[in-house]
Amino acid sequence: MRRLLMLAILVMPVCASAEYLDVIQVKLKEKCSPAKYIAIKDDFNEQWGKSHGYRAEIAQPVQSNDLVSVFWIGHCASAESFGKAWDTWRTELFDSKSVAGKLNERFEKCTTNTSRSGYDLY
Repeated sequence: MRRLLMLAILVMPVCASAEYLDVIQVKLKEKCSPAKYIAIKDDFNEQWGKSHGYRAEIAQPVQSNDLVSVFWIGHCASAESFGKAWDTWRTELFDSKSVAGKLNERFEKCTTNTSRSGYDLY
């Protein structure tokens, strides 16, 4: 019983500090190529994500039951840091001249979001 309690005490800090994944499934619009979407992601990472503790990657299925969708995989240090970044992003969207506003306009021209999920990554 003591060993189990010690293991639980040791593992609790790991659980509290799990990385957070933000996964958005999208379909590219007709005039948006994968290369164009990747360029938007690169600009997002450099112009907004880096300063807000958020980094994104694009996953394009090679083998899947859905070969049309593309996945935005966002990384944050924790769910808390994601929440702060998300709050900032939503606030900045009200200003179409902000970095977030300009990036969001590009996202809307390029993609249609079909789902969004969040995961703790251990």
